[in-house]
Amino acid sequence: MAENYLLIMIQSLKKKIQVLDCIIDANDRQKSGLEDPNLDPDDFDIIVEEKAKYIEQLDLLDSGFDKLFTRVREELNTNRAAYAEEIKEMQTLIQKVTEKSNRIQVQEARNKDLMTQKFSKIHKQVRDVRMSQQAVNQYYQNMKKINFIDPQFMDNKQ
Repeated sequence: MAENYLLIMIQSLKKKIQVLDCIIDANDRQKSGLEDPNLDPDDFDIIVEEKAKYIEQLDLLDSGFDKLFTRVREELNTNRAAYAEEIKEMQTLIQKVTEKSNRIQVQEARNKDLMTQKFSKIHKQVRDVRMSQQAVNQYYQNMKKINFIDPQFMDNKQ
């Protein structure tokens, strides 16, 4: 019985590695988008939504793995030698998961910095547009005044 659970746990770890690879790929695409000056916000949203789905999958995999481990923990502790091969494979897979998770954390930090820079640049562009609109409006107001002749008082007395 425990052997079946261990095989399922191994499959779960392999699936988790695949999902982490998908997140790494999405982070790379997100980085490319953030570095692109012509970034379409809709394309960026698609990547963010895609990553959210992967994260949901990770949560489900983690939850299932934890439940299975809870069921076989005692059996593994008492008969460790009988499951040495499966335990070793799981340890290798967990190490890969940890390496990929660390890589994702680095990517996320980098993308956060890029996003902060991008939003700062956009905010500056918006501010510049507003300033130039104000200058244009003020120019037109001044031009109206140039062609305007104040009412004149004429003295008709001679």
